Amino acid sequence: MTKGLLQRFDDGETLLVGEGYLFEFIRRGYLKSGALVPEVVIEHPELVQNMHEEFVHAGSEVVVAFTYYGHRYKMNVIGREDDVEKLNRNSLRMARKVANATDTLMAGDLSNIALFDPNNAEAIEMTQAMFKEQVIWAKEEGADYIIGETFNSFHEASLALEAIKQYGGGLPAVVTMAPTSKKTTLEGMPFGEACRKLKDMGAAVAGVNCSRGPRTMVPFLKEMRQACTGPIAALPVCYATTPEAPTIQILKDRNSGKFCFASNLAQHHCSMDEIEYFGQSCKEIGVKYIGLCCGNSSEYTRHLAEILGKSPPSLRYKEDMSKHFIFTGGKLSDYYETVKQAYLNPDD
Repeated sequence: MTKGLLQRFDDGETLLVGEGYLFEFIRRGYLKSGALVPEVVIEHPELVQNMHEEFVHAGSEVVVAFTYYGHRYKMNVIGREDDVEKLNRNSLRMARKVANATDTLMAGDLSNIALFDPNNAEAIEMTQAMFKEQVIWAKEEGADYIIGETFNSFHEASLALEAIKQYGGGLPAVVTMAPTSKKTTLEGMPFGEACRKLKDMGAAVAGVNCSRGPRTMVPFLKEMRQACTGPIAALPVCYATTPEAPTIQILKDRNSGKFCFASNLAQHHCSMDEIEYFGQSCKEIGVKYIGLCCGNSSEYTRHLAEILGKSPPSLRYKEDMSKHFIFTGGKLSDYYETVKQAYLNPDD
């Protein structure tokens, strides 16, 4: 029987979670940037199942149902609100199938809802209703726990947590917030305080995800670790954000100066060294729920798994440049020695 989320933490384990399905399906040509709605679940379910399997092969210990931005508001944006339950249930069943076959956990997934307005009672009520139905579907389809993620405000994060507690049948909740270019939530609350309050309200894990890359997310992890006891979560985007451009939304093209978000971010992808920095920082700070968000790939997940001391099947294919003719230490023919030197020594 698969060990549950809470038992893993009780046993001192670190959980690796592979996310980032939205951007990966944009890259593969099966999801529209801008709308960012996971229609691929309905139109090409075999590809979603394959990505679940690919991420597990790379080291993810959780199959996250691809219901991110699959809520009623987003489905209405693209004129497919009638398919909202179909999309959610199909995605949850697919994730459950892969989790059962791979002895991993399966998580339901709630996300921020652009309808939400803390000063509008009707908008709050509608947001609560959307969270409620997604939580109920996740519970009925056998989720092991439920994620609520990418909330810019503590208020909306707390609504998601309340829905999980009220309708989730006791399933653990993992709630993460997305920092903007500011150093606090939209309410002006430090993230350490927000994390502590979410855990006091009953979240099994609280933390941050999305928006920021490793270098600009790590400071929040230190803040949260000081403020919170128990497991905290970190899932940065896989783009090299900087103090000058702390979120992916304001990264600019190096040539044109135009904003890159969301389909022109490739030039800002993290190096493997950046992923290693993140993994090592998590180990030093004491983060136990670790993953990667937008821009993630199976290669990044495999590298992070290795840094965390895990041994997924994909490590068989780990890079070994000693077997490449340019970087081998072995003797080459005169011809290939010439080729090697031609690559390594550009003309002035």
